[in-house]
Amino acid sequence: MIKIFTALLFFCLIFPAKGQQVKLISLTELDKRLEGGKDTTYIINFWATWCAPCLKELPHFEKLRKEHGKEKLKILLVSVDFQSKLNSVKTLSKRLNLKNEVFLLNEKNQQEYIDKIDKNWSGALPATLLLNKSKTRGEFYEKEFTYSELLRTYETFK
Repeated sequence: MIKIFTALLFFCLIFPAKGQQVKLISLTELDKRLEGGKDTTYIINFWATWCAPCLKELPHFEKLRKEHGKEKLKILLVSVDFQSKLNSVKTLSKRLNLKNEVFLLNEKNQQEYIDKIDKNWSGALPATLLLNKSKTRGEFYEKEFTYSELLRTYETFK
């Protein structure tokens, strides 16, 4: 029994559990992140830890990544929580086992970043932006998606 415990302890020390990486990102950094994928469809979901509809739809983005991950698709989950909630975002991301890239928006002026993302955005969450630079187009949705709506939107957009 001691040998098994020692082996498990050794394994845990050598291969620590990898938690979800959550990085702070500004809109300028987000733009740079998107520049690399000229022929990639980006789905950027804006959400918050306190937003029940946001939390309800996050698994839909995970399922889309899992089913269409071999396509030129990148899903970025951007939390608009305050920076002081970084640990909450990390904890929630780990609990939900999010595999898509997760960011915490690092912008001070809420109205300013809302206007930059989409001038018609009221600021309500959840909100999702689809971009494809090779097609020079983007679509913005201020709503909660069901999985079938998200899949249909992605399929018609890509």
